[in-house]
Amino acid sequence: MTYRTEVKEVSLVAGPHALDVANLSISKQLIKIYSQPTKCFLTLFSNHHLKTLGDSNLKEVFSFLKPYKLPIIIAYLLTFIELGVELALPFFLGKMINVGVVNQDINNIIMWGSIMIGLAFLSFIAGIINSFYASHVTYAFGYDLREKLFDKIQEFTFKNLNKFPVSGLVTRFTNDVRQVQNTIFMALRIMAKAPLLVLGGVIMAFVVNAKLALIFLVTVPLLIGFILWVLKISTIQFDRLQRRVDHVNRVMQENLAGMRLIKAFVRRNYEKERFTEANTDLAVTTRKAFRFVEASMPILLFVMNLSIIFIIWFGNAQSIAGETSVGDVVAVVNYAMRVAMAISMFTFIILAFSRARASAIRIKNVLVVKEDPYERYEDDQNTVTEGSIQFKDVSFAYPAKNEKVLDDISFELKGQEKLAIIGATGAGKTSLFQLLPELYRPTEGTIYLDEKPMSDYPLKTIRDSIGYVPQSPLLFTGTVTDNIAWGKQDASKEEIIKAAKDAQIHETIMGLSEQYETRVGQKGVNLSGGQKQRISIARALLRKPKILMLDDSTSALDLATESRLLDAIQDYHCTTLIITQKISTAISADRILLLDEGRVLAFGTHDELLEQSDLYGRIVESQFGKGYKRAR
Repeated sequence: MTYRTEVKEVSLVAGPHALDVANLSISKQLIKIYSQPTKCFLTLFSNHHLKTLGDSNLKEVFSFLKPYKLPIIIAYLLTFIELGVELALPFFLGKMINVGVVNQDINNIIMWGSIMIGLAFLSFIAGIINSFYASHVTYAFGYDLREKLFDKIQEFTFKNLNKFPVSGLVTRFTNDVRQVQNTIFMALRIMAKAPLLVLGGVIMAFVVNAKLALIFLVTVPLLIGFILWVLKISTIQFDRLQRRVDHVNRVMQENLAGMRLIKAFVRRNYEKERFTEANTDLAVTTRKAFRFVEASMPILLFVMNLSIIFIIWFGNAQSIAGETSVGDVVAVVNYAMRVAMAISMFTFIILAFSRARASAIRIKNVLVVKEDPYERYEDDQNTVTEGSIQFKDVSFAYPAKNEKVLDDISFELKGQEKLAIIGATGAGKTSLFQLLPELYRPTEGTIYLDEKPMSDYPLKTIRDSIGYVPQSPLLFTGTVTDNIAWGKQDASKEEIIKAAKDAQIHETIMGLSEQYETRVGQKGVNLSGGQKQRISIARALLRKPKILMLDDSTSALDLATESRLLDAIQDYHCTTLIITQKISTAISADRILLLDEGRVLAFGTHDELLEQSDLYGRIVESQFGKGYKRAR
């Protein structure tokens, strides 16, 4: 059996660049197209092992402990050594009192005392080594679980991604994983030892003196039933608590991401009240949950202390009557104190386990999301060579919605042609774009690439053939080079510079403080909108795609810069689709697709659309003047 000897702990900080919902959606689009998500397979523990972790329904989470069987076994063996010493010491103490102290036999006192000191030292060493293995398993488990969560989220389709708010996913990476880790550490250190110490303490008390130990038959079952009830209620409360944490995270995300807008609209007080409300809900829920669990400790200790008082009273009477020895009374009292100490641990165990169980369920809900059955990553000989595109009777509605955003879309585009897509806000332009890299799939109809249905191609082949620039350009923390090379990680410096030149951003980069090694601020905050757009375009051009998709990605560029960019794109011999509101851009395209309320209103050249569509004519006149159409 092999296992990790070194674990690097991964920490996810809830920063605005990771938490903004819109940015995560864009990141999802880019990552889906630019890389093939990693395939991971889960190996599960047997039901017997899972039950020891509290809930067989959580096997998807706790199965990550399987690679660490050996250190877990070692940790438990060391725990049993500690337990054995704990149970042996009161017995030997009673012996020392009975045969040494009472008889004033110094040799017996030294002998039994030496044995007890040796056992205590053995327990000390076992505890230190146990802590090492428990820590190793805990952090290795957390590392693997975060890796799997990240891989699983990368596999999500947009349909699955919409099921979880971004704040909830971040909380699962941080709070929830940490709660489960803490419980695993506690399980390897004291969680198993505490109930066994109660059971063993009761058994040893009966071995020493059955009459004195009878009190345990009454108190221990009552306390166990009480503890199980507390566990059931506290699990519900801590699940509610984690949802409140999600809500606070969501409010923080929105505030951090929209800080400029908040200041511009002078909404500071409103947002403060909104956060205060969320924070108050979290505080109240936290207080209720912790108070409920903490209230169990005084009850447990009260019952156990009554038991100890009874043992001392009854033992004293038995000793006076000569029916028991002083050493036996001391030994049983020690066992009672150890049982009381172990039961007092149950409060912390319940607290940890309740939170961990609620967190594990939330993590499980992500891990068990079924992968889209249409995801295709197998090797295939089909490749996109020409980049021709055909939409045939394509309709699309977003998941869980009946209203179609695209309805009966049909058009054909030859390889290396340029298509401009125009239409009013909400016409379905971006939705159409998301069908090509299969971020979503048509609900009706078929899309063809190089005259073959898209289903004939592996997803990786399709997405490797596409250079995609989203409507809102997203840059990652790193250098300018890092952001451009994100489109092709093995690109040379010369390729990066050429892509930047073609995207009309090279001169701007050379004017930066460290040129291509200039650090890009969070979400490109230190760059203008046009600069971010052109860096995103350079990232796409670096891939030398067969299909280039620009989702209104030149809106921040002046006409001269845009013209040079479109001319440079001609050298890439790719089919180009541009969503644009500029008629000057649409005129330069080979074909124009006019969408209105999810339907094709017109398709053809600029001149053809002027003849076919009154709406197109009105759009042209709104940008060029009323005399434009007549002059043509």
